[in-house]
Amino acid sequence: MTASFVCRTESPLPVEQLFDRARSIDLHLDSQQASGERAVAGVTSGLIGEGQDVTWRARHFGVTLTMTSRITRLDYPRSFTDEQVTGPFKAFRHVHDFAATSTGSVMTDRVEFTAPLGVLGTAVERLVLARYLERLIIRRGRFLAGRH
Repeated sequence: MTASFVCRTESPLPVEQLFDRARSIDLHLDSQQASGERAVAGVTSGLIGEGQDVTWRARHFGVTLTMTSRITRLDYPRSFTDEQVTGPFKAFRHVHDFAATSTGSVMTDRVEFTAPLGVLGTAVERLVLARYLERLIIRRGRFLAGRH
């Protein structure tokens, strides 16, 4: 993996509720309305679980992209990991960690990805893609935490 970032979102919600909101297909779609994202195969509504796949279709940078992700690890309500099975990235891994706090909970998103196209992809990762994805994850986190 050549690019990565970490986002931390505090929420007044209990950790179990934030965990389930983060794996809700329906809330993910609500949080990504700007890109017209749709769940087109696999688990397309409700809560996704370990070993299950979802195929997303969305428009980013004026291009329609399709990506299938699988939940490769789930430790309720502490953590789950989704990884790209097929899609636009050479590799994509998103670890969602959760912890209770005195005022609710905190979600920490750790994203690692590698763009295709070798050196050209590396340049795009650093110049555009990392910041774009980080903003997307920050907005999604705020939405899930009830702070949008």
